[in-house]
Order: sequence, then structure tokens, then C-alpha cells
Amino acid sequence: MTEERKQEERPNGWYARLKERLLGEPASRESLVEFLRDDRWEGVLEPEERAMLEDVLEVSETQVRDVMIPRSQMVVLERSAPREEILRTIIDCGHSRFPVIGEERDEVVGILLAKDLLRFFMAEPTGEFDVQRYLRPATFIPESKRLNTLLKEFRVSRNHMAIVVDEYGGIAGLLTIEDVLEEIVGDIGDEHDPREADPIQPQPDGRYHVRALARIEDFNEFFDSDFSDEDYDTVGGLIIHELGQLPRRGEALRLKGFLFKVMQADRRRVHLLEVSREVPAD
Repeated sequence: MTEERKQEERPNGWYARLKERLLGEPASRESLVEFLRDDRWEGVLEPEERAMLEDVLEVSETQVRDVMIPRSQMVVLERSAPREEILRTIIDCGHSRFPVIGEERDEVVGILLAKDLLRFFMAEPTGEFDVQRYLRPATFIPESKRLNTLLKEFRVSRNHMAIVVDEYGGIAGLLTIEDVLEEIVGDIGDEHDPREADPIQPQPDGRYHVRALARIEDFNEFFDSDFSDEDYDTVGGLIIHELGQLPRRGEALRLKGFLFKVMQADRRRVHLLEVSREVPAD
């Protein structure tokens, strides 16, 4: 008798459990995840494929508040700002879409696409720019919305950005279609992300973008700091160790005169940190 046949006849074997899953009562997500983690899948699915399937299941349970870009980290444009300031912000950030605010930060009046601004400068290089003419309607969603539902809405509406509001109607953050997809496939880098060759990049405002994989010894040399590298080799490992968990985007940590903020992270690892020196109190 072949090994495959023997396995099929075992009541508690892999084939029997698969048959039970398919023919029995509907399985819970937890049982499906446990089933995907069975060692017998090792010869069928790559670890990355299994991780992606697990993330697909988890996305249906994840809420917008868990992965949104918090309000404090939103890059916005002011409706009344001169065109030179708007253009400078777009060039510095490299984003393709920007929320535009009115008199207050909670007043999002629309979304400006960088390509629309480019069309204006091509057509009227010396003309007076009225941002109101180029605004697209903003989509507002609650913090409690599920990511799988939002992804469907993005596909139907062809929107790529949504503004997140809290229970009081205030702006809590924003979320893009890229953020949702990264929860499934991991970090999606682009040409505006800091280059791997430059793990520590100074920013115009005096802060620094630091890759989580930057080695602690390189960090210490750059900042003249004295973080230990005995238990972990990278800055990301240091942050995870100090927090005691895998942090989410927006989480912050004060440590030895530095403020670390997580800029990019997914369920697997931290990707990018914002680092600034804290000014000692008088």
C-alpha cells in the first residue's frame, strides 16, 4: 500500500482533515489559519505564500484605525497657501495625492492630485493658481470600517485615498489603497522611499529617516550614541525589544534622548523610522 493511500485511510490524517473542512461545518478563520500552518503544506506552499493567505484572512477582521496614517503624520495642503508653497510641499514629499484643508485642520475640503497641478503648470505656467478648481471630492470613512470592505469600495469608486474620521467627526487620519494592499503583500516601496544604500537620511526639518535594518553600530557612529548591540543588531530590533511587541505605524518611543516614530511597518516587520533628538529640559 502506498504512503499516500495509508495517509488517506488515517482518520486523523491530513487528507481526512481536509475532507472534514470541505464537507463539514463551515470553518472559522482561526481554524483555517491553523490549518494553513500545518507542516504538510510546506511542500505545497512557500512560507511567503502561506503568510499572504493568512494576511488575507486577517484583513477581513482588521479595522481602519489599526493601520491608518495618524492625523499627526498626515501631509496636508492649505487651501489658501500660495502656489509656490503647495508646489514645494508636493516636491518634498513625493506623494501623488494630498488632502486640502480650509481654515482648520479638521476641515478637509477635497483632495489634490499632483498630476492635476502638473497639468496646470504645463498649460498656464505664469497663470494664477486656484486650488479650488482642481479639488476632487474627499471620501470619509469611520475608524471602525473593515479593510476588506474598504478595499472593495476603493475598487468600485476608483478612489485611492480615504479620510478617516473619529466618532466626534474630527479627522483621525487617512488611508490609501497602498496601505491596505501592504497589509496583504507586505511593504510596497517606491522611488520616493529612502534608498537601501542610505540607511540614515537627514531631513530638512532636522529629523532623520532611519531604515529599521540600519545596524546599531552605524546608528551609534552617526549620532554619537551608545545603544547596546549585544542582544540585537538593528535599530528595528532595538525598538521591538524596548516596546515588547511588533509596533504599528504611528507608535513612538523615547529612549536615551531620542524620539523614535514608526513610519512604515506591517505585520511582519518594521521598515522605516523617524528619529529626532529631544531637547533637554532646562
